[in-house]
Amino acid sequence: MMRITELLDVRSISLDAAPKSKKEALDMVVDLMVRSGKVNDVEGYRKLVYAREEESTTGIGEGIAIPHGKGDAVDRPGLAAMVVKDGVDFESLDEEPATLFFLIAAPNTEDNVHLDVLSKLSMMLMDPEFTESLRNAGTAEEFLEIIDRADEEKKSVDERLSDMGDAGTDQVKILAVTSCPTGIAHTYMAAEGLEKAAKAKGCFIKVETRGSGGAKNVLTAKEIEEADCIIVAADAQVPMDRFDGKKVIERQVSDGIHKADELVELAVSGDVPLYHSSNAVSKPAASGKPGGGMGHQIYTQLMNGVSHMLPFVVGGGILIAIAFLLDGLLVDMNALSEAERAGFGTITPVAALFKGIGDTAFGFMLPVLAGFIAMAIGDRPALAVGFVGGMMASNGSSGFLGALAAGFAAGYLIRGLRKVCDKLPQAVEKIAPVLIYPVMGILLMGVLMIFAVEPVMGGLNTALNNGLTSMGGSSKLILGMILGGMMAVDMGGPFNKAAYVFGSAAIASGNYDIMAAVMIGGMTPPCAIALATLLFKNKFSKEERESGPTNFIMGLAFITEGAIPFAAADPFRVLPACVAGSALAGALSMAFGCTLMAPHGGIFVVPVMGNALMYVAALVAGTLVSAGLLGILKKNPA
Repeated sequence: MMRITELLDVRSISLDAAPKSKKEALDMVVDLMVRSGKVNDVEGYRKLVYAREEESTTGIGEGIAIPHGKGDAVDRPGLAAMVVKDGVDFESLDEEPATLFFLIAAPNTEDNVHLDVLSKLSMMLMDPEFTESLRNAGTAEEFLEIIDRADEEKKSVDERLSDMGDAGTDQVKILAVTSCPTGIAHTYMAAEGLEKAAKAKGCFIKVETRGSGGAKNVLTAKEIEEADCIIVAADAQVPMDRFDGKKVIERQVSDGIHKADELVELAVSGDVPLYHSSNAVSKPAASGKPGGGMGHQIYTQLMNGVSHMLPFVVGGGILIAIAFLLDGLLVDMNALSEAERAGFGTITPVAALFKGIGDTAFGFMLPVLAGFIAMAIGDRPALAVGFVGGMMASNGSSGFLGALAAGFAAGYLIRGLRKVCDKLPQAVEKIAPVLIYPVMGILLMGVLMIFAVEPVMGGLNTALNNGLTSMGGSSKLILGMILGGMMAVDMGGPFNKAAYVFGSAAIASGNYDIMAAVMIGGMTPPCAIALATLLFKNKFSKEERESGPTNFIMGLAFITEGAIPFAAADPFRVLPACVAGSALAGALSMAFGCTLMAPHGGIFVVPVMGNALMYVAALVAGTLVSAGLLGILKKNPA
């Protein structure tokens, strides 16, 4: 295993520095790092260090500062150390002068061998005796010797955090998650601080760390279910949906370092609000299986891909639609030859500009979908493998279906490779994230796409597109009715999302009438509820009547979720009424030949709709039917 002293060059240690300001201190310690020969771009690295400092101070208190920079300006991981006897104002969290500096340089690679070492050092710095001995070191060699001796005595971070034992029956059970933007130092120092504070209070604690090497010591659904309180000390994104309905304390990662006692005290008191997630589908199951049953897991993984895909679809789709609109307004199509008309959307320079940007954004749709489905299954190492599979699907014939298959396949490929690598020698296992996972994962993904996914899913996708293209009359009416109704069944749930994803994929295939039916199905429920609260006031409570009209705005903007409170209060009457109107609106949209090249926007993208007047008519018809049914079906409030 790599030792701390392998990253710290004697040339990069100063024991008598005397900076007068924070800027001067940073410049000094950066210059020390440069002496080690691990930085290829001095000014580039300096900018990385300053940029990290602008996010939040790395002066963690107790006289310690751990500035760091990660990027392409670094060739090899390294440390630089500096002792400032008289201290310097570093804007530390405890407002005390900083006297001991450790600067971290991390390359922009997936090689995470050095991270375990740096995280271990970070936790060692929480020991006052250790830091004081470093400040009093007489020579650089003695400084290194003190570190090496402590390194020998201390367990690794992973060993420490995974060896928490079992909770006693009368112990307060605390779970914690720590994470910082770079995931190098503060993540593990906060974990150390919370662990010490919990032990001092006689509490059981388990800490999940989310660093550059991915999530470690991950909390299980069973542990979450049994926890009395959860502490999230993080300055980076943490998956929070799993904590729905639990008592959760959310603080900065620095509070986990300096206010750990306070956080644990608060957790023990029980005076903590319940966390409610807007995206939580269900509470974690007590079985200990992550995310509940298989169906729920698949849905969660799929939605991770869809949620990351949508910004590309919406942004790119609307820009492409604007390009078509501009050419439609600026060009006399009758004066153009058939060959020139084929370039519609790129005929004028301004339209070509919008089309080019939109196509670029839209081109990310399938790789992002596959990549983030894979990441939800196999964590960060699966992301690249999923991207490659999604790009191959995009460039091939399998399209959306192929990207779905690629995402799930990539995630489970990485899971399989992890199991294989677990049996390898530790030295080989350490290089898995940078070598084995990407190389073998991408190779296997490519082979799977070429010989399995493309032939099967490509055939299905081609058949589906041909079928949609050849659909006429009654078939399209039925399709529009089904898609419109699906948008209202659960208003943002699985059926709604399935219909929306189908419509988005249809845009990419050139079937613009499908997206039109999907969007009108999502616009109808809120508009109908708003109208019903005005026409049938006696059917709604005072609060519903007051909030009802705002649904006009939400409905016209294609925000179906505005209808959820009304549906939740009376699902057996509201949902059938909404589904009926949405199904009618979707069928009429198909019947009128309405088209939509933009995957979002509601009434605001009317200019890019095909047959916009009849589209509005279909929306009005669906809204009137749903509103009328609400007036018939709903009972007067008690």
